[in-house]
Amino acid sequence: MTRRTDRINGVLRQEISKLLSHELNDPRLSGVVSITQVETSTDLRRARVYVSVLGDQQEKNTVLSGINSATRFMRRELGERLTIRYVPELSFVLDESLDEAERIFNLMDNLGTNGHSDGDNKG
Repeated sequence: MTRRTDRINGVLRQEISKLLSHELNDPRLSGVVSITQVETSTDLRRARVYVSVLGDQQEKNTVLSGINSATRFMRRELGERLTIRYVPELSFVLDESLDEAERIFNLMDNLGTNGHSDGDNKG
């Protein structure tokens, strides 16, 4: 990735976060939503936006549906706010990495409480 792409990814992440928290009044977006990452294609025509949602799978799907229905509005707003020639097509994807990290930490905690410490194995 180039520095320009990195910079555009950061600006898109910041602006989309602002739009989600301040500009959209969709009741489906009432949960805790954060934009974790944006990956823009090298030609800057497409951007994959990773969304983290606090809640169960049904809440996540509901929020993603609300975000997807506002994609055209967000793209138009980004066009007015940003000084780039072309606003990329936005595709929103649930970011499951935080859930996966939590699952791994829980497994590690369970291993720590169910396993034996070195002090217990005296020989």
